[in-house]
Amino acid sequence: MSSIRVFVNATAVDLPTGSTAIDAVRAWRADVADEVSAGSRVITDSRGLPVDGNVQAFAGSIFRVVSQRERAADATGLA
Repeated sequence: MSSIRVFVNATAVDLPTGSTAIDAVRAWRADVADEVSAGSRVITDSRGLPVDGNVQAFAGSIFRVVSQRERAADATGLA
């Protein structure tokens, strides 16, 4: 089985090919993945745009996890 290296909040994570963004977060920190699933956190791409947890990760993907509140503040320009 081949693997890919992605980054979650600046931490390198090695995953099987075909893994998703939520798989990457879960490999990084399972408790944070649970918070994403519960809706209190959001996964974003390297540009800060939200991504669905089911988006396929590829080698070099950069994901960030932010609180739902931080994301809402960024959208209004208050953060």
